[in-house]
Amino acid sequence: MAEKVRGKGVISGIAMGKIMLAGQNLDGYLVNYKPEAKETEKQKAQAAITAVAENLRESIEQMKKDDMAEQAAILEAHRMMIQDPMMAQNIETKVEELGNAPRAVLKAAEEQAQMFEQMEDDYFAARAVDLRDVGKRVAKYILGVKEPEIGNEKVVLCGHEIEPSVIAGMPTDKIAGVLLGAGSTTCHAVIIAKSRAIPTIVGLDKENRIDKIADGDRVIIDGERGEVTINPDEEEVAAYEAKFKKQQELAAHYAALRDLPGETTDGVRVDLMANIGTHMDVENALNYGAEGVGLFRSEFVFMGREDIPTEEDQFKAYKQAVEKCAGKLCVIRTMDIGGDKPLPYLNIPHEDNPFLGYRAVRISLQRRDLFLPQLKAILRAGVYGKAAIMIPMIINVAEFKKVKEFVEEAKVELAHEGKAYADNVQVGIMVETPAAAIMTPVFAKYVDFFSIGTNDLCQYTLAVDRGNANISYLYNHFNPAVLRLIKRTVESARENGIWAGMCGEMASDPHAAVLLMAMGMNELSMSAPSIPRVKEQLRSISSVKAKEILTKVMQMEDGDEIKAYLDQVL
Repeated sequence: MAEKVRGKGVISGIAMGKIMLAGQNLDGYLVNYKPEAKETEKQKAQAAITAVAENLRESIEQMKKDDMAEQAAILEAHRMMIQDPMMAQNIETKVEELGNAPRAVLKAAEEQAQMFEQMEDDYFAARAVDLRDVGKRVAKYILGVKEPEIGNEKVVLCGHEIEPSVIAGMPTDKIAGVLLGAGSTTCHAVIIAKSRAIPTIVGLDKENRIDKIADGDRVIIDGERGEVTINPDEEEVAAYEAKFKKQQELAAHYAALRDLPGETTDGVRVDLMANIGTHMDVENALNYGAEGVGLFRSEFVFMGREDIPTEEDQFKAYKQAVEKCAGKLCVIRTMDIGGDKPLPYLNIPHEDNPFLGYRAVRISLQRRDLFLPQLKAILRAGVYGKAAIMIPMIINVAEFKKVKEFVEEAKVELAHEGKAYADNVQVGIMVETPAAAIMTPVFAKYVDFFSIGTNDLCQYTLAVDRGNANISYLYNHFNPAVLRLIKRTVESARENGIWAGMCGEMASDPHAAVLLMAMGMNELSMSAPSIPRVKEQLRSISSVKAKEILTKVMQMEDGDEIKAYLDQVL
């Protein structure tokens, strides 16, 4: 039997390929490097910085032409890091100290990376990886190290940390999968892999034995289960091929559903939309049959940068998403920063409990310099299709009234500046706090729509940190308390003639979709690959049957009991 190692699957799918160790070790090259006079070493470092920045600029231009704006933005952040005067100063100081250009570059980058890592935060840890990537690129240039060659065979990139630039710079059809020792769902390597739908596993650290995987090993990876089979035997390869065939058949089956509506056997329809992080995700979503975008997470426009994106930067990103939706609705959520997603340039002080702290709309309402340009950018993008504005983390009506004042002010400014904007952009709220859900009968008089964010709604209603493994068994979107808040929200919408949708994880659960449709939910938004499964479930049941199931469920007293019942009847 071949050896198996396990990590955490972050992008599902199964794949087979030959291991190519990425983020290669430079120790051997460094030992053989013969430094010259200090002044010459300084010149070498400076020349390498200039050359690498220029190489990156060319890559960025090409990516923009190929409509790969997200990868381009990540490499643009790298180019800014390379050209940061503080970095250049650090390198010069280190060359003076060590008399060795490549070692000086690596040491300067490492020191800055460690500074980021001490902040004990996922976002900054991911930026530390970027800094090391930048240092390595410059050092490789000085050492004359070439990037690994790819043959005809598909490769699985493997490394403790893989530089985002390595994945961004390789043709998609050559990468079968990605294995990372470290890494999180927010690290740039994973974001790029996700935009290309490459099966990816993270967390294969020393404990999970990434060191057992050698360059050139053949592996099977299962992105759903987080499992890696090293040098599989014939039996395992045959089993993989059978699974892969099924994966392709299922993909073909789902592709046939693509243009059909999410409609019950007796004609009750639910719009199935996609959650996206960047305008580049729209095409992928439409390929899965999305009927528009129910959640554009605008914070991705703010990430991986040194400063606040301008109104113009944001307008371009939103306009592209709205245009690609081709007349279908594109709901843009205003910046949901803070909590688990801090940004260095906002200088938000450390908080003991950031999930209950200074975040989302609480920042927007206090930071006119952030909020007004964002609202103006969305209103301008609305000219190119159908846009809506969604406000996160609202807990009271006074907040929403202030938001509406900002929206009106944005319109006045745009009119004054002679810029075209859409006057019919809907403004709604995310219902993700118990406070908002309880007050939906009142909110419904002021808002154009509700979109329920179940990830936070469950977390706050049940007082369960969804990232805490010890209590994860308590986190259940079928908990009756959560279901009652959802039902109340949908009823408030219906009674006031507005629409209600959902953009949390629960929307991607096919069994939950049946209950939500029976409650009268108009729209469900989810990660694009989940759409076909939900659509298939809705198309296999009548609304009458679904309402009978809902009536029974609402009489039950326990979330696990509800889940078991749904598994049995559906």
